[in-house]
Amino acid sequence: MELGSVIEYIDKQRILCAVVLEVKKQKLCLLTENNREVSLSPGRIAHRSNTSLDVTQGRDRMVGMLKTLAMRRNDLRRQIDLRELWEVLNSEQEWIDLPTMTAFCFPEDPGSDQESAVVRAFFENRRYFKFNHEGFFPHSEAEVERLIAREREEARRRHLIETGAAWLNQAMQGRVAEVDTAGAQDRVAVAGVLSDYFIFGKDSREAALGKAICARAGVGSPDKLFQALVQAGVMTADENTDLIREAIPVNFPRRVTAAAETLASQGTTAGNLAGRRDLTHLALMTIDGQSTQDFDDAISIQNLDDHYLIGVHIVDVAHFVAKGDPIDEEALRRGSSIYMPDQKIPMLPPVLAEGLCSLREGQLRPAISTLIKISPIGDILAYDVMASMVRIRHQRTYYDVNLLSEEDPDVIHLKEIAARFREQRLDQGAVQISLPDVNIWRDENGQVGVSKINRESPARMLVAELMIMANWLTARFLRDSGVPAIFRTQPDPKSRLYQRNEGTLFQNWMQRRLLSRFVLDTKSDRHSGLGIDAYVTATSPIRKYSDLVSQRQVKAVLGLEEPYSEEDISQIMQRLEQPMGAVSRVQHGRHQYWLLRYLEARVGEREQAIVLMRRKNGYQVLLVNYLVECDLPLTSGFDLKPEDMITVMIQHVNARQGKLTVFAV
Repeated sequence: MELGSVIEYIDKQRILCAVVLEVKKQKLCLLTENNREVSLSPGRIAHRSNTSLDVTQGRDRMVGMLKTLAMRRNDLRRQIDLRELWEVLNSEQEWIDLPTMTAFCFPEDPGSDQESAVVRAFFENRRYFKFNHEGFFPHSEAEVERLIAREREEARRRHLIETGAAWLNQAMQGRVAEVDTAGAQDRVAVAGVLSDYFIFGKDSREAALGKAICARAGVGSPDKLFQALVQAGVMTADENTDLIREAIPVNFPRRVTAAAETLASQGTTAGNLAGRRDLTHLALMTIDGQSTQDFDDAISIQNLDDHYLIGVHIVDVAHFVAKGDPIDEEALRRGSSIYMPDQKIPMLPPVLAEGLCSLREGQLRPAISTLIKISPIGDILAYDVMASMVRIRHQRTYYDVNLLSEEDPDVIHLKEIAARFREQRLDQGAVQISLPDVNIWRDENGQVGVSKINRESPARMLVAELMIMANWLTARFLRDSGVPAIFRTQPDPKSRLYQRNEGTLFQNWMQRRLLSRFVLDTKSDRHSGLGIDAYVTATSPIRKYSDLVSQRQVKAVLGLEEPYSEEDISQIMQRLEQPMGAVSRVQHGRHQYWLLRYLEARVGEREQAIVLMRRKNGYQVLLVNYLVECDLPLTSGFDLKPEDMITVMIQHVNARQGKLTVFAV
C-alpha cells in the first residue's frame, strides 16, 4: 500500500473515504474525510481506489478533496437501480466480481469512482444481493420476499418505539386526551405490546419491543409502566392481570351462548322428566350464602316412625348438557367456576347456571337424589341413589338456618345427624381443620369489606357434613358398581398436632401444612383427611366439571346414558389439570390482592398475630383477624417462639406487589 492511496472502509455502518499517510507494522495510518487520523488493518479495506493524493499538501486541502470525492461517488451511487439489476441477474445464481458488476452498472467508462459507487449501493441496500470480498451473489425470489418482510417489520418496530415512547410519556403526564395523537391503530398496537410486557415480562410475545419503548420513554420499573397504562385507560387501577396471565376466558363464545339460550327457552316440564321418581312432595330447601345465584344442591328430611330419611338432591346438569356438545366442551375448558371478591366467572353460561340448571324455589327440576335411611342415633342403615324430579320449597341462607337451629325440628335433627356423622369420621381418623373463612367483598360503591365467617356455625356445619356424606355414598355407589370415576384419595398426614377437633388456631393452621396432597385416580381408595373409605365430588355440577363427570357416571349406572371408560376418565383428568391449577392460582391471588387492598387503608393500625416459626432474619407470623401470613423482622428485646401471641403494627402494604410488612410493638 503506497502513501497517498485513497481507500474506503466501513465505520459504524457508514463508508468513509480516507488517504494513507503512513504504513507501519501491518497497520495503515489514515486521514479520513471527517478530518480524523485513525489506525486501520488492511483487512478492513472495503475498496481500494487508483486515485492517490499528494500527502505533502496541507491537511485541510486533503480533507476537502476526500469530501468532494465521497460526494461524487454518492452521486454515482444514486444512479444504480438495484431492483432492476437483480431482475436481470437473479436467474443466474452465480457470483459476480466487482469489475463485472461495475460494468453492468456503468457500461460507459467504468473506473474507481464507479466501483466505489457500486460498493456503496450494495452496502446500503442488501435486499437483492449478498456480497463480500469475492463479489456479489443475487438472492432468490423467496429470500428477497423474506428480506422485504423483515425490513417492514424493522420499520414498524422503529415506528412503534418512537410513537410508543411519545404515547407513554403523555400517559405518564396525565395528558390522556392527547394520547390518541399517535393514531388509533398505533395506540392499540402499543397498548397491546406494553400490556403484554407488563404482565408477562421477558416472556411476552414482543418483550424486546416493550423493553425498547419503556427505555426510550424512561420507564424503568413495572410500577411506573402500570400507572401509565392506568392513566391511559388501558388498564384499571385494580386490573386482574392473573386472568390474562392464565389465559382464562371471561366471556362465552357466541355458539355456546346460543346453545344455552336454546336450552333455556325449552324449559323443564313433567313431560320431559318422564321415568324419574317424583319427589316433589318433599320439603326441599337450599342453604347458601346471601349472594348465591347458582343453586345446585338441596336437602330434605323426613322423620319417619323408626328412622330419618335424609335427602341430598343435586340438580341434574347432565340432563341438559350433553357430552361433547359446545356447552360441555367449554365447561371442560374452564374446569370450574371462579369466585373472586370483585367478579364471578361461571363454568356454565349464566342462563343455565343461574336459570335452567339452578334449583330455584318453586321450579320443577331434574335431579340426582340420594335418599339416606338413618337411625335415631345417627347410624346409616341404607341409601338409594336415583334420578328424580324435585321442586324447591324453601330458598334459605346460612343466616336463616342459624336462626332456626334451636327451634325448627327439621334443622335441629339435621344438625344432630351431621354432628354424629362428623364424630364417626373423627373416629375413623379424619383430620378436622377448623379455621374461619375470611370473606372479602366489594360493595356498590367499590369499597372493600372483610369479615370472618364461622365455618362451624350450625348451618355451615350441617351443609358441609351432609355434602361429604353424599359424596362418600356416591363414591361407594360407583365403586360397588364397578364404574370408574374421578376418585379423590389422600394418604395419612405427615404428622398430627392434635386429636379429633381439639386443636388451637395455631395448631389448625400448621396442621394444614402437614397434610398430604390429595390424589386423583380412576379407582377408589381411602381419603384419610375425611376419614372415609371412598370419595368423589358430585354435589356441585354447575360449578365443577369433575362433579358433572361423577353425575354422568351415576346416571350411567342408572341406565340413563353411556358411561365414560377408564381411559376417558384419565383423559378428562389430564385435561382438567391445567385449568384447575389456573383457577386455584387466580382465586387465591385475587383473594390476597383484595385483602391487601383493604389493609392498605389500615397502615399504622395494631393487630394481634401468632408466631408461626423462626426464620433466618426474623419470624413468620399470622395476623389473626385476617388469616394472612407475613414476615416480622428481628427486633431487639424480643425472643419469640412458635404459638406466641404478639401485637404488631402494619407498616407498609402494596397490594399490586403483594407486599405486607409489620413490626412488633
